[in-house]
This record gives sequence, structure tokens and C-alpha cells, in this order.
Amino acid sequence: MNKKLWIAALLVTVMTVAAGCGSKPTAAPAPNQTQGAGTENNPSEDQNETDITEPVTVDPEDTTTTTTTTPGTTENSTEGTTTPSGGTSSEKPGISESNEKKTIDVYYTDLEELELHKATADITYASDDAKYKAAFAALQQSKDDKLVPLWAKEIELKSVQFKDGALTLDIHMPDTARLGAGGEVFAIDALKQTFFQFDEVKSLDLLVDGQKSESLMGHVDLEHPMTRSE
Repeated sequence: MNKKLWIAALLVTVMTVAAGCGSKPTAAPAPNQTQGAGTENNPSEDQNETDITEPVTVDPEDTTTTTTTTPGTTENSTEGTTTPSGGTSSEKPGISESNEKKTIDVYYTDLEELELHKATADITYASDDAKYKAAFAALQQSKDDKLVPLWAKEIELKSVQFKDGALTLDIHMPDTARLGAGGEVFAIDALKQTFFQFDEVKSLDLLVDGQKSESLMGHVDLEHPMTRSE
């Protein structure tokens, strides 16, 4: 009997323990409810996220508005580019208007090299230096077959300097451009009369390769400088 009572007490104890274990799962719903509450909060967060998503849809419209402004800026920059181009086109006529044309006297000799003959030539220039270069070039060519230039085209005008009424020409003369004594006299005379027709030129100095040569072609003395004869 004692054993049966002991066994019965042990079973009651086991039953009690089992009942206690069974009560723990019952308490578990409380956390589940808490989780449920969390779950209920999650939908609200989802709703909030949905609310945030709606303004995102509006932002592209704002971006589109900004994009609309950008072409306006591009148009303004294009107009700014057009303005300078117009200014450039207006400057070109100004440069062409600065060129001057003038008819000058030029001197040549005849086929027999007996006399000095005067002719005319038209020159175009934009500065005084350009005028003197054009006058020298006119001495090197003739439109009349009966008038022979005394300054051959092989003669190179290396530089032109003009200051305080003094004109200096520096030339290079090859041997093929040299003349006889009579031709040398005519050449120097033609040079003087051509350049002294310009009122501002008071003296004329002719250099050969930068040097003050005693003679131009070896026959006549060359003055440094030559002056206007009155």
C-alpha cells in the first residue's frame, strides 16, 4: 500500500509539473499579441511608405519643369553667340575701307635706253610702308611694251623704314639685275623721282644688303642719303 501511495503521489507530482508546462504556452500569446501589435504597426509604416512614394511621383514633374527652364537658358546662350558673330562681320568692311588707292608717277626707260620716261600706275595700300613697297613694285613692271623697267623683278626689297621724313630702302641686287653706266644713272634718277613725289619724304637712303654701298652697280657714286632737289 505504501508503494501504491508513493506511486500515486509521484503521478500527482508529474501531473502538476505537466500542468505547469502546459500553462507556459498559454502565456505565449501575450508576446504574439505584442508581435501582432508590431504587425499592426507595420501596416501603418507601409502606409507611411506609400505616402512617401506619392511625392516621389510628383518630383519628376518638378524635374520636367527644371528641364523646361534649361532650354530657355540654351536659347539665351545661343542669342549671345549670335551677337559677337554680327560684330565680327561688321569689322571686315572696316578693314577693307582702310585701304587707299592712289595714282602715282613711275619712271622707265625706252628700248634703246636713251631717255627716262614718265608713266602712271595705280597702287593700293593700307599704311605708309605698304605705299612705299607698292611704289617700288611699280618700278619693276610696265604695262607698256615700249617702256622698260630699270629695276628688274629679281631685285628684292628686303625692308622699308620711314621716320621723321627719312625713307630708307634695303635691297638685295643679284648680278643679273645690274646695268651699264647709263642704265645705272637712269635707275637712280627713276628711284628718286618716284619717291620724292610723296611730300612727306625729305630724304632717301638706299642700302644694299643692309650696307651703305659706294655704288649701286659699280659705275656711279651713291649718295647716303639722297635728298630732294629743289
